[in-house]
Amino acid sequence: MPFDDFLSELTVLNSVTKMIDILLVWFVIYKLIMLIRGTKAVQLLKGIFVILVVQGLSGLIGLDTLSWMMEQALTWGFLAIIIIFQPEFRRGLEQIGRGRFFSRVSLQEEEEERRMIEHITKAVSYMAKRRIGALITIENETGMSDYIETGIPLQSQISSELLINIFIPNTPLHDGAVILQKNQIAAAACYLPLSESPFISKELGTRHRAALGISEVTDSVTIVVSEETGSISVTKNSELHRELAIEDFKTLLEKELIINKQKVTSSAKWVWRGKKANG
Repeated sequence: MPFDDFLSELTVLNSVTKMIDILLVWFVIYKLIMLIRGTKAVQLLKGIFVILVVQGLSGLIGLDTLSWMMEQALTWGFLAIIIIFQPEFRRGLEQIGRGRFFSRVSLQEEEEERRMIEHITKAVSYMAKRRIGALITIENETGMSDYIETGIPLQSQISSELLINIFIPNTPLHDGAVILQKNQIAAAACYLPLSESPFISKELGTRHRAALGISEVTDSVTIVVSEETGSISVTKNSELHRELAIEDFKTLLEKELIINKQKVTSSAKWVWRGKKANG
């Protein structure tokens, strides 16, 4: 092989390698953005961006003291970022460990999800009409074993009758949260972390604070039925959807537990078919 042809092929190989490198970096950035989307980490990233802008401007203008302060904040802020972003790092590492960066939903899993939603909707509708307080958390990608261990293990099939019976007042399991895992009732009377956000309305009680608290550290979907008003609320990714009609409640569950997963599945299939066609 002529030396010129060898150099040409080597140049092409280097270009392809660099392109793959760039695509992988953008993919990691994209997954990180999707991971922290809707969480408090977004606001913290905005703060870091402001610090970078201030440092750049202070250096150009000649504000040496301010520039030095911003430089120190960035230099020593690494440890602070690890501590502040701990829930997001944990969620990302758990997803990598579970191999769920690319997830697929089978027809059987979708049927089980729909069955679960039907039972939950029926139970929530019953309890809302009778103002029976309830707190139900549905595990998503982030594992909730630590919180399941705080309650009474059940490992039973989901049924509306069982969910209603658990939350009947003055029964042994009514106080605390029910955690659903893999389309089963994993445990009842579980303790969830309370949100310390100062922006929570004063009229919201412990159940709502617990629902927001668990949504800040996991990607679970949490349902609250108010004992005082019978209103239905849902939390996910630190967002609270209040006073939902039962139809809107069911639609929201289908969106979070089925439709969003189907989008990921369709995307994964598209990528696979593209690779197969190219091959």
